[in-house]
Amino acid sequence: MRARITYFALAAVLVVYFVLVGSRGVLLIRQGTVLTVVFGVSVLVLPVIGAWFLWQTTRFARAANRLAAELEAEGGLPVDELVRTPSGRIDRDSADAVFARRKAEAEEAPGDWRVWFRLAVAYHDARDTPRARKAMQRAIALHDGKPVRAL
Repeated sequence: MRARITYFALAAVLVVYFVLVGSRGVLLIRQGTVLTVVFGVSVLVLPVIGAWFLWQTTRFARAANRLAAELEAEGGLPVDELVRTPSGRIDRDSADAVFARRKAEAEEAPGDWRVWFRLAVAYHDARDTPRARKAMQRAIALHDGKPVRAL
């Protein structure tokens, strides 16, 4: 729940930022000189890119949460079997061992979104965020029946 509150707070701050930057871009365009119009248009591009990125991130998070809820209802969420240090950090060797098992499961059943979801969690635990995101995107596409690229 804490992560969700943080996400929405940061998203709200970003939206306020987009509005402020957008208003500055409009003010520059209203100045009417060639330089301020060009600068104003380029300033307006930033909130557009930011809003697109925020929308894509929100869609991804909602889809991942939907899959997590469905997997939880089925009783298929991965069990936390990771060894932790006294400070609470995940032991790297433990994460690697779980990752190896999850990767083997994904290779055995490449069309099952559930194994890709669990692989994404294992990538995340192993601190490989880019691959975790790719695995989760694959799980979402498989779940939704969308075509996926071969590995």
